Amino acid sequence: MALPNGAGGYQLGDGNITEVNMVTQGTPVAKTAAATLTAAELTSGIITYTGAAVNLTLPTVALTEALVTSAKNDSCFDVVIINTGATNAATVVVGTGWTIVGAAAVSAATSARFLARKVGDLSWTLYRIA
Repeated sequence: MALPNGAGGYQLGDGNITEVNMVTQGTPVAKTAAATLTAAELTSGIITYTGAAVNLTLPTVALTEALVTSAKNDSCFDVVIINTGATNAATVVVGTGWTIVGAAAVSAATSARFLARKVGDLSWTLYRIA
């Protein structure tokens, strides 16, 4: 099979202005009380929260790695937490094997974008990036 040379093939991310990179996004996970997130909930992409000021605890890294078995060091995924409440913060709390870098509290009526990165065997870091 010949590699595309621009005349007979298509390269994703080749700079087309009208190009939209589509991915799938399941139904967001909704939380209304303090919770320990499951690995499936954490990797779902979007978590919404409304309710009293609470902690959302990350699953253990062992549970996360049991779900994302193909993850190698420096593999990562994004998760967004959207706090739809009017007055209370939701704070992300570490589970066993996790480290958090950046502000862990998601204030009322705001959202936060996090990047979860595998840094070693049974060791992940959650970075607040926006």
